[in-house]
Amino acid sequence: MPEPHDASECVIALDVGGTGMKGAVLDRELRPLLTLRRPTPREAGPDAVVDATVATLRTLARQAADRKLTVRQVGVVVPGIVDEDLARAVYSANLGWRDLPLADLLEQRTGLPVTLGHDVRSGGYAEALLGAARGARDVLFVAVGTGISAAVISDGRPLRAGGYAGELGHLVVEPGGSPCGCGSRGCLETVASATAVAAAFTARSGQAVEGADQVAALLTKGDPYAHAIWQRAAEALGTALATAATLLGTELIVLGGGLAEAGELLLAPVRTALAEQLTFQRRPSVVRAALGDEAGCLGAGLHAWRAVSEAARFEPAGAS
Repeated sequence: MPEPHDASECVIALDVGGTGMKGAVLDRELRPLLTLRRPTPREAGPDAVVDATVATLRTLARQAADRKLTVRQVGVVVPGIVDEDLARAVYSANLGWRDLPLADLLEQRTGLPVTLGHDVRSGGYAEALLGAARGARDVLFVAVGTGISAAVISDGRPLRAGGYAGELGHLVVEPGGSPCGCGSRGCLETVASATAVAAAFTARSGQAVEGADQVAALLTKGDPYAHAIWQRAAEALGTALATAATLLGTELIVLGGGLAEAGELLLAPVRTALAEQLTFQRRPSVVRAALGDEAGCLGAGLHAWRAVSEAARFEPAGAS
Protein backbone atom coordinates (compact mmCIF):
# COMPACT_ATOMS: atom_id res chain seq x y z
CA MET A 1 0.00 0.00 0.00
CA PRO A 2 1.22 3.54 -0.67
CA GLU A 3 2.59 5.36 2.35
CA PRO A 4 0.04 7.80 3.79
CA HIS A 5 0.86 11.49 3.58
CA ASP A 6 0.15 14.35 5.94
CA ALA A 7 -2.92 16.16 4.61
CA SER A 8 -1.48 19.47 5.82
CA GLU A 9 1.48 19.22 3.44
CA CYS A 10 1.47 21.47 0.40
CA VAL A 11 3.68 23.18 -2.15
CA ILE A 12 3.67 26.72 -3.47
CA ALA A 13 3.56 27.10 -7.25
CA LEU A 14 4.24 30.41 -9.01
CA ASP A 15 4.16 31.18 -12.72
CA VAL A 16 5.95 34.49 -13.37
CA GLY A 17 4.80 35.74 -16.75
CA GLY A 18 5.60 38.82 -18.77
CA THR A 19 2.25 40.38 -17.85
CA GLY A 20 1.12 38.71 -14.64
CA MET A 21 1.98 36.25 -11.89
CA LYS A 22 -0.21 33.27 -11.13
CA GLY A 23 0.38 31.63 -7.77
CA ALA A 24 -1.23 28.81 -5.84
CA VAL A 25 -0.86 26.61 -2.80
CA LEU A 26 -1.43 23.04 -4.02
CA ASP A 27 -2.03 19.77 -2.23
CA ARG A 28 -0.62 16.45 -3.44
CA GLU A 29 -3.47 16.02 -5.92
CA LEU A 30 -2.64 19.47 -7.32
CA ARG A 31 -5.87 20.88 -5.96
CA PRO A 32 -5.58 24.62 -5.27
CA LEU A 33 -5.98 25.40 -1.58
CA LEU A 34 -5.16 29.07 -2.15
CA THR A 35 -4.66 31.15 -5.28
CA LEU A 36 -3.20 34.58 -5.95
CA ARG A 37 -2.75 36.71 -9.05
CA ARG A 38 -0.69 39.86 -9.34
CA PRO A 39 0.69 41.98 -12.20
CA THR A 40 4.33 41.57 -13.17
CA PRO A 41 6.05 44.99 -12.82
CA ARG A 42 8.41 44.46 -15.73
CA GLU A 43 8.29 48.15 -16.70
CA ALA A 44 10.02 48.90 -13.40
CA GLY A 45 13.00 46.72 -14.34
CA PRO A 46 14.37 43.23 -13.61
CA ASP A 47 15.10 43.89 -9.94
CA ALA A 48 11.50 44.96 -9.38
CA VAL A 49 10.29 41.67 -10.86
CA VAL A 50 12.51 39.74 -8.42
CA ASP A 51 11.16 41.84 -5.55
CA ALA A 52 7.57 41.19 -6.64
CA THR A 53 8.27 37.46 -6.94
CA VAL A 54 9.67 37.38 -3.40
CA ALA A 55 6.69 39.35 -2.07
CA THR A 56 4.21 37.00 -3.76
CA LEU A 57 5.93 33.89 -2.37
CA ARG A 58 5.99 35.40 1.11
CA THR A 59 2.28 36.22 0.88
CA LEU A 60 1.39 32.68 -0.20
CA ALA A 61 3.60 31.20 2.53
CA ARG A 62 1.96 33.41 5.16
CA GLN A 63 -1.53 32.47 3.95
CA ALA A 64 -0.56 28.79 4.03
CA ALA A 65 0.74 29.14 7.61
CA ASP A 66 -2.48 30.87 8.63
CA ARG A 67 -4.33 27.74 7.49
CA LYS A 68 -1.94 25.45 9.39
CA LEU A 69 -0.43 24.11 6.17
CA THR A 70 3.16 22.92 5.91
CA VAL A 71 4.98 24.15 2.78
CA ARG A 72 7.34 21.40 1.62
CA GLN A 73 8.69 23.05 -1.52
CA VAL A 74 8.27 26.01 -3.85
CA GLY A 75 8.12 25.67 -7.64
CA VAL A 76 8.74 28.84 -9.66
CA VAL A 77 8.59 28.95 -13.45
CA VAL A 78 9.74 31.88 -15.58
CA PRO A 79 10.05 32.75 -19.29
CA GLY A 80 13.19 32.94 -21.41
CA ILE A 81 16.24 30.69 -21.31
CA VAL A 82 16.18 28.71 -18.07
CA ASP A 83 18.82 26.18 -17.05
CA GLU A 84 16.96 23.95 -14.61
CA ASP A 85 20.09 21.98 -13.68
CA LEU A 86 21.90 25.14 -12.57
CA ALA A 87 18.68 26.80 -11.31
CA ARG A 88 19.50 29.96 -13.26
CA ALA A 89 17.44 32.34 -15.37
CA VAL A 90 19.98 32.61 -18.19
CA TYR A 91 18.16 35.16 -20.34
CA SER A 92 14.71 36.70 -20.60
CA ALA A 93 13.94 39.32 -23.23
CA ASN A 94 10.59 40.04 -21.54
CA LEU A 95 11.84 40.42 -17.97
CA GLY A 96 15.37 41.69 -18.56
CA TRP A 97 17.16 38.91 -16.65
CA ARG A 98 20.64 37.73 -17.64
CA ASP A 99 22.47 34.86 -15.93
CA LEU A 100 20.50 35.31 -12.71
CA PRO A 101 20.84 32.64 -9.94
CA LEU A 102 17.15 33.04 -9.32
CA ALA A 103 16.46 29.95 -7.21
CA ASP A 104 19.26 30.85 -4.79
CA LEU A 105 18.06 34.46 -4.54
CA LEU A 106 14.50 33.37 -3.80
CA GLU A 107 15.63 30.81 -1.23
CA GLN A 108 17.77 33.39 0.56
CA ARG A 109 14.97 35.94 0.72
CA THR A 110 12.08 33.62 1.58
CA GLY A 111 13.76 30.86 3.59
CA LEU A 112 11.94 28.29 1.46
CA PRO A 113 13.41 25.58 -0.81
CA VAL A 114 12.88 26.58 -4.45
CA THR A 115 12.80 24.57 -7.67
CA LEU A 116 13.21 26.69 -10.81
CA GLY A 117 11.70 25.79 -14.16
CA HIS A 118 10.74 27.21 -17.54
CA ASP A 119 7.16 28.42 -17.80
CA VAL A 120 6.33 26.85 -21.16
CA ARG A 121 8.22 23.59 -20.61
CA SER A 122 6.38 23.30 -17.31
CA GLY A 123 3.07 24.04 -19.01
CA GLY A 124 3.84 21.38 -21.61
CA TYR A 125 4.71 18.95 -18.82
CA ALA A 126 1.34 19.61 -17.20
CA GLU A 127 -0.52 19.26 -20.51
CA ALA A 128 1.30 15.96 -21.18
CA LEU A 129 0.40 14.49 -17.79
CA LEU A 130 -2.98 16.09 -17.12
CA GLY A 131 -4.29 17.78 -20.24
CA ALA A 132 -4.57 17.77 -24.01
CA ALA A 133 -1.37 15.84 -24.73
CA ARG A 134 -1.99 12.79 -22.56
CA GLY A 135 -0.88 9.64 -24.38
CA ALA A 136 1.06 11.41 -27.15
CA ARG A 137 4.82 10.88 -27.50
CA ASP A 138 5.84 13.58 -29.99
CA VAL A 139 4.32 16.87 -28.90
CA LEU A 140 4.89 20.57 -29.42
CA PHE A 141 3.20 22.71 -26.80
CA VAL A 142 3.16 26.35 -27.89
CA ALA A 143 2.25 29.21 -25.57
CA VAL A 144 1.19 32.34 -27.46
CA GLY A 145 0.94 35.23 -25.05
CA THR A 146 3.13 38.24 -24.25
CA GLY A 147 5.83 36.24 -26.03
CA ILE A 148 5.88 32.90 -27.84
CA SER A 149 7.72 29.81 -26.71
CA ALA A 150 7.38 26.06 -27.05
CA ALA A 151 7.92 22.89 -25.11
CA VAL A 152 9.19 19.93 -27.12
CA ILE A 153 8.42 16.37 -26.13
CA SER A 154 10.23 13.88 -28.37
CA ASP A 155 9.73 10.13 -28.05
CA GLY A 156 8.00 10.80 -24.74
CA ARG A 157 10.89 12.82 -23.27
CA PRO A 158 11.11 16.58 -22.79
CA LEU A 159 13.86 18.25 -24.81
CA ARG A 160 15.72 20.87 -22.75
CA ALA A 161 19.16 21.36 -24.35
CA GLY A 162 20.49 23.33 -21.40
CA GLY A 163 17.43 25.56 -21.49
CA TYR A 164 17.77 26.58 -25.14
CA ALA A 165 15.22 24.22 -26.72
CA GLY A 166 11.81 25.50 -27.73
CA GLU A 167 12.47 29.18 -28.53
CA LEU A 168 9.94 29.12 -31.36
CA GLY A 169 9.10 32.79 -30.86
CA HIS A 170 12.55 33.76 -32.11
CA LEU A 171 12.33 31.85 -35.35
CA VAL A 172 12.52 34.51 -38.09
CA VAL A 173 9.35 34.49 -40.19
CA GLU A 174 9.73 37.93 -41.79
CA PRO A 175 13.39 38.55 -42.68
CA GLY A 176 14.25 42.21 -42.09
CA GLY A 177 10.96 42.74 -40.30
CA SER A 178 10.22 44.53 -37.05
CA PRO A 179 12.93 44.58 -34.38
CA CYS A 180 12.54 41.99 -31.63
CA GLY A 181 13.54 42.30 -27.98
CA CYS A 182 16.07 39.51 -28.55
CA GLY A 183 18.09 41.74 -30.91
CA SER A 184 16.99 40.13 -34.17
CA ARG A 185 14.31 41.28 -36.63
CA GLY A 186 11.17 39.63 -37.94
CA CYS A 187 10.89 37.01 -35.20
CA LEU A 188 7.60 35.17 -34.82
CA GLU A 189 6.97 37.11 -31.60
CA THR A 190 6.95 40.39 -33.54
CA VAL A 191 4.08 39.14 -35.68
CA ALA A 192 1.99 36.59 -33.81
CA SER A 193 2.29 37.21 -30.07
CA ALA A 194 -0.74 38.70 -28.33
CA THR A 195 1.30 41.86 -27.76
CA ALA A 196 2.21 42.12 -31.44
CA VAL A 197 -1.36 41.54 -32.62
CA ALA A 198 -2.72 44.31 -30.40
CA ALA A 199 0.09 46.72 -31.35
CA ALA A 200 -0.32 46.05 -35.08
CA PHE A 201 -4.07 46.66 -34.93
CA THR A 202 -3.60 49.95 -33.10
CA ALA A 203 -0.94 51.09 -35.58
CA ARG A 204 -2.89 50.17 -38.71
CA SER A 205 -6.39 51.15 -37.66
CA GLY A 206 -5.64 54.14 -35.45
CA GLN A 207 -8.00 52.57 -32.89
CA ALA A 208 -6.29 51.74 -29.61
CA VAL A 209 -6.96 48.31 -28.09
CA GLU A 210 -5.78 47.00 -24.75
CA GLY A 211 -5.18 43.42 -25.87
CA ALA A 212 -5.46 40.80 -28.59
CA ASP A 213 -8.79 39.65 -27.17
CA GLN A 214 -10.31 42.92 -28.36
CA VAL A 215 -8.86 42.31 -31.82
CA ALA A 216 -10.48 38.85 -31.79
CA ALA A 217 -13.82 40.42 -30.84
CA LEU A 218 -13.54 42.91 -33.71
CA LEU A 219 -12.64 40.07 -36.07
CA THR A 220 -15.96 38.37 -35.33
CA LYS A 221 -17.69 41.64 -36.28
CA GLY A 222 -16.00 41.72 -39.68
CA ASP A 223 -13.45 44.44 -39.02
CA PRO A 224 -11.07 44.44 -42.04
CA TYR A 225 -8.01 45.56 -40.05
CA ALA A 226 -8.60 42.83 -37.47
CA HIS A 227 -8.97 40.25 -40.25
CA ALA A 228 -5.73 41.24 -41.98
CA ILE A 229 -3.67 41.29 -38.79
CA TRP A 230 -5.16 38.06 -37.46
CA GLN A 231 -4.55 36.29 -40.77
CA ARG A 232 -0.95 37.51 -40.83
CA ALA A 233 -0.41 36.14 -37.33
CA ALA A 234 -2.00 32.78 -38.21
CA GLU A 235 0.12 32.43 -41.35
CA ALA A 236 3.29 33.25 -39.42
CA LEU A 237 2.40 30.64 -36.82
CA GLY A 238 1.74 28.14 -39.60
CA THR A 239 5.18 28.83 -41.07
CA ALA A 240 6.92 28.34 -37.73
CA LEU A 241 4.94 25.21 -36.91
CA ALA A 242 5.69 23.71 -40.33
CA THR A 243 9.40 24.20 -39.67
CA ALA A 244 9.09 22.58 -36.24
CA ALA A 245 7.05 19.66 -37.60
CA THR A 246 9.61 19.07 -40.35
CA LEU A 247 12.49 18.98 -37.88
CA LEU A 248 10.78 17.05 -35.07
CA GLY A 249 8.17 14.81 -36.70
CA THR A 250 5.58 16.19 -34.29
CA GLU A 251 2.30 14.28 -34.06
CA LEU A 252 0.39 16.77 -31.90
CA ILE A 253 0.59 20.55 -31.54
CA VAL A 254 -1.10 22.02 -28.47
CA LEU A 255 -1.71 25.77 -28.59
CA GLY A 256 -2.01 27.56 -25.26
CA GLY A 257 -1.49 31.02 -23.85
CA GLY A 258 -3.67 34.10 -24.07
CA LEU A 259 -4.12 34.16 -27.84
CA ALA A 260 -5.31 30.53 -27.85
CA GLU A 261 -8.24 31.58 -25.66
CA ALA A 262 -9.82 32.59 -28.99
CA GLY A 263 -10.26 28.86 -29.69
CA GLU A 264 -11.20 27.93 -33.25
CA LEU A 265 -10.93 31.56 -34.29
CA LEU A 266 -7.17 31.00 -34.05
CA LEU A 267 -6.85 27.25 -34.48
CA ALA A 268 -8.75 27.01 -37.78
CA PRO A 269 -6.59 29.47 -39.78
CA VAL A 270 -3.42 28.09 -38.17
CA ARG A 271 -4.38 24.55 -39.24
CA THR A 272 -4.97 25.81 -42.79
CA ALA A 273 -1.68 27.72 -42.91
CA LEU A 274 0.21 24.71 -41.55
CA ALA A 275 -1.39 22.25 -43.98
CA GLU A 276 -0.53 24.47 -46.95
CA GLN A 277 3.17 24.23 -46.11
CA LEU A 278 3.45 20.49 -45.54
CA THR A 279 4.06 17.91 -48.26
CA PHE A 280 5.69 14.63 -47.19
CA GLN A 281 5.87 15.43 -43.48
CA ARG A 282 3.84 13.84 -40.74
CA ARG A 283 0.72 15.99 -40.40
CA PRO A 284 0.24 16.93 -36.78
CA SER A 285 -3.12 17.56 -35.20
CA VAL A 286 -3.55 21.07 -33.80
CA VAL A 287 -5.63 21.35 -30.63
CA ARG A 288 -6.26 23.88 -27.92
CA ALA A 289 -4.61 23.44 -24.54
CA ALA A 290 -6.90 21.87 -21.95
CA LEU A 291 -5.47 23.58 -18.87
CA GLY A 292 -5.75 27.17 -20.07
CA ASP A 293 -3.59 29.74 -18.35
CA GLU A 294 -3.19 27.46 -15.32
CA ALA A 295 -0.80 25.10 -17.15
CA GLY A 296 2.39 26.86 -16.08
CA CYS A 297 1.33 27.07 -12.45
CA LEU A 298 0.31 23.41 -12.40
CA GLY A 299 3.62 22.51 -14.01
CA ALA A 300 5.42 24.44 -11.28
CA GLY A 301 3.47 22.42 -8.73
CA LEU A 302 4.39 19.16 -10.44
CA HIS A 303 8.07 20.12 -10.33
CA ALA A 304 7.79 21.05 -6.66
CA TRP A 305 6.19 17.75 -5.66
CA ARG A 306 8.75 15.85 -7.73
CA ALA A 307 11.50 17.63 -5.77
CA VAL A 308 9.80 16.59 -2.53
CA SER A 309 9.69 12.96 -3.69
CA GLU A 310 13.32 13.01 -4.80
CA ALA A 311 14.42 14.47 -1.46
CA ALA A 312 12.46 11.77 0.40
CA ARG A 313 14.35 9.04 -1.49
CA PHE A 314 17.62 10.29 -0.05
CA GLU A 315 16.34 11.02 3.43
CA PRO A 316 17.95 8.75 6.06
CA ALA A 317 15.67 6.13 7.59
CA GLY A 318 13.92 7.47 10.67
CA ALA A 319 14.61 11.11 9.78
CA SER A 320 11.74 13.48 10.36
